[in-house]
Amino acid sequence: MKKVFFSKLILLTVILLTSFTARSQQYQPTWESLESRPTPEWYTHAKFGIFIHWGLYSVPAWATNSNADGFGSNYAEWYWERLNNTKLKIHKEFVDFQNRVYGPGFKYPDFAPLFKAELFDPVKWAQLFKDAGAKYVVLTSKHHDGFALWPSRESWNWNAVDAGPHRDLAGDLSKAVKNAGLHMGFYYSLYEWYNPLYKTDVTNYVDQRMLPQLKDLVNRYQPDVIWADGDWDHSDTVWKSRSFIHWLYNESPVKNTVVINDRWGTGNKHYGTFNSTEYGKGNAGLHKPWEECRGIGASFGLNRNENLEQYQSSSSLVHMLIDIVSRGGNLLLNIGPAADGTIPVIMQQRLKDIGDWLNVNGDAIYGTTAWTTAPKQTDSTIRFTRKGHTLYAIATTWKELLLVKGIQKASGIRLLGVPGRVGFRSTAGGITIHAPQVTPANNPSPYAWVYEIEGAF
Repeated sequence: MKKVFFSKLILLTVILLTSFTARSQQYQPTWESLESRPTPEWYTHAKFGIFIHWGLYSVPAWATNSNADGFGSNYAEWYWERLNNTKLKIHKEFVDFQNRVYGPGFKYPDFAPLFKAELFDPVKWAQLFKDAGAKYVVLTSKHHDGFALWPSRESWNWNAVDAGPHRDLAGDLSKAVKNAGLHMGFYYSLYEWYNPLYKTDVTNYVDQRMLPQLKDLVNRYQPDVIWADGDWDHSDTVWKSRSFIHWLYNESPVKNTVVINDRWGTGNKHYGTFNSTEYGKGNAGLHKPWEECRGIGASFGLNRNENLEQYQSSSSLVHMLIDIVSRGGNLLLNIGPAADGTIPVIMQQRLKDIGDWLNVNGDAIYGTTAWTTAPKQTDSTIRFTRKGHTLYAIATTWKELLLVKGIQKASGIRLLGVPGRVGFRSTAGGITIHAPQVTPANNPSPYAWVYEIEGAF
């Protein structure tokens, strides 16, 4: 009897150890294995996040207000590169601005003492993002200029604690965002324009700077998003991306919650938790999660040269969010704070308007999926999302009658934000919804109206 008992005990121990080992070493450093990791549910449910481009480039806060050279001439965060890029005709405008405002002897590193962040209030930032309806935040921890917003040992004397504001900007914001109940993430540029080590010995740069910095960010702040960029110079083999992600998924303190984008080296075929598009450039299919990132204006970093025409209206931003989510994506909407740590009022206003709309209509956004089997609709101003047996029909223009093709039933319909049920009738190929009486006095949503169709599937 004892022999049988001990045999079973040994077998159980072996099974438990094997199971533990399998869990602790679940993924191998191959894209095939890393891509098999399930997407953390929080990300696919979130739908809306805030991107933040903030750094030394926020001091000059200037770029052209037209994309004259085809890329980046209206990106203020590319200011240093544009000052030195003699191949592009547009660079002269940056040089002229720099010389006129700061003088010909003033160099980009001289902006560090002027990046003071003296009015930065991370708690107010976090509350603004929460009120906007965002579920996650991604801060540029280090852009292509190499200036780090945390006390990075690898960026000695070129970080926000050793220079400029003398403050752990990344850490302070991370704490505030998490305390507000949101997920925190970091953008990180793999390459640096003018780092001597990168320019002369990329292998040592990866080993001595890039990988230690990435692991420091993860261990120090435990973010739920790592948003890589600047990968285009080299393959994922040179960047040792698979090695880092293998560590991230198997050993890091966020191995069960973290998500990553798809910018980990040339030719990596969009490997990552989600595909990332930028200002609508590139393709995003439904075969895996995807995310569109863009600014409220035409730049990521604050561009004081932008006019009202460059800024998206609140209506267009809400419509953009609706369209992206209806196609299965997330929207990562960027703001560009000023060097003093304030967020431009026009950006605050846009975020508040989005939040007000989501406060009424969030059920049609959060936790939804695309209606992939929807037939072609007669009206191109209608978008759809679904959640279980419920279909959400989102009209971006007001209509007295709304035809929804592809469903034949509904246990009940209501217009979000308006009490009571909404009438409907079956028609050929679908149902027709009769809009309720809405006046300016009781209009729940100025930008788009959501019909919740229960029992549609």
